[in-house]
Amino acid sequence: MNKQGYLLMVEDEPRIQANNKKILEREGYALRQAYTLAEARKIMEEEQPRAIVLDIQLPDGSGLKFLHELREASNTVPVLVLTAMGTKEDVVRGLESGGDDYLSKPYDPLEFLKRVQALLRRASTIPDTLTIGRLKLDIPSDTAYIDGEDMCLSQKEFALLRLFIQRPEKMLGADYIYEKVWGQEMAGDENALRTIVSRLRKKLTDSGYTIAVERGEGYVFERE
Repeated sequence: MNKQGYLLMVEDEPRIQANNKKILEREGYALRQAYTLAEARKIMEEEQPRAIVLDIQLPDGSGLKFLHELREASNTVPVLVLTAMGTKEDVVRGLESGGDDYLSKPYDPLEFLKRVQALLRRASTIPDTLTIGRLKLDIPSDTAYIDGEDMCLSQKEFALLRLFIQRPEKMLGADYIYEKVWGQEMAGDENALRTIVSRLRKKLTDSGYTIAVERGEGYVFERE
């Protein structure tokens, strides 16, 4: 059975690529293969994959750096990280970089298949749009609207609004927001976050919602 969309496998080892291809194609998944990060980027420019199976050590760079770039760009494609480095620290580093799951080599073929299937099930529960009041967010295109009018948000503004809409009326700390939107620790400098919040608040004018600031506590997305 052919499933809609394709899975992108980024792996430089031909034997592993061949084995994974056999496992997934037997289940009817459409696949595209990349042996370098450059090839992966070129493929993704053409079409967004349903999920990515990503090796960490690649000839032209780190898979974790590539993953971090995706999350920095607010790309939420689910990623299964594969690596020969399987220490606890490696696992934590992979997940902190934005990985959705982590599997150490060598691995059981059935476990690999089940991990991919679980990743796709979780991804299928993520809606393409988020709506609250007069606001609507189109997730695939990173575009937000007020009554159908494009808010012209930057990637960071869109990521921030998406985070707020998913947690309305909840106090969110600056450190938490920064880590979710920027994909890294804030390290004490809140100026970048304040700037984005200020810009987003202006663009929310007449939307029925605003961002309240509680000094020393955090930010709340609430009705005006």
